[in-house]
Amino acid sequence: MPLARAELESLLRTRRLDRTLTTALPPPDADSDPEFTVASTGDMSLDAHLGGGFPRGQVSELIGPRSSGRASVMLSALAAATARGELTAIVDVLDMFDVESAAAAGIDLGRLLWIRGHVIVNAGLCREMNQRAIEQAMRAFALVLQAGNFGLVVFDAAEAPADAIRRLPFTTWLRLQRMVEGSSTACLLVGSEPMARSAAGLTLRLRIADCRLRIEKPGARFNGRLFEGLDLEARVIRSRAAAHAEPSVSLRTEAVYA
Repeated sequence: MPLARAELESLLRTRRLDRTLTTALPPPDADSDPEFTVASTGDMSLDAHLGGGFPRGQVSELIGPRSSGRASVMLSALAAATARGELTAIVDVLDMFDVESAAAAGIDLGRLLWIRGHVIVNAGLCREMNQRAIEQAMRAFALVLQAGNFGLVVFDAAEAPADAIRRLPFTTWLRLQRMVEGSSTACLLVGSEPMARSAAGLTLRLRIADCRLRIEKPGARFNGRLFEGLDLEARVIRSRAAAHAEPSVSLRTEAVYA
């Protein structure tokens, strides 16, 4: 672990030589321009309901079950950040990040620091080993936040065992909030259920609004809504910022055929 920490710190120091948009950003409260206070999700309709995107200087959450669109929103936010010239980072707790999908979503991979974890979904008899892996991933996440200079930092634990997340000390989330508070970094936790508890600045819950599948006749190709795109709903369930008039918004995924 000491060697891995030294390598990560060395890489972060190298990354800090790159000038990013966040180096020129004032503290979050110093300017009323939304670009200085929030990180866009990359979706205009969703941004409109979030006051521009995920708040900088706060720990936010993107939660939802599998196939709810959480990965799409995460990739969209990372793509929007790299398009603005910012450095981004993702702690991929289960080593499930798909580089081809990221590139297709428009992420500039040269501006993405990818930290790969080794947590497994079904730990079995390796439960304690899995817990240590979660804790190591969280330490790596904290190192990135302490390094600064990142516009968006993501902790993707979407498929991690819920009990492993719950066993993290409550103070973990408060410590993360203190690290990012007052900075120009948007901190985003991605999971299947709320993680940060009282430390969360904004919690956005996604769910499938309509995923019906039709088959017109036996032997026919599937042509229902599932293959046209999923209808999703994003709802703000907690926010430290001022409440918005419309806390939910409908989204729709697009099918891409090779």
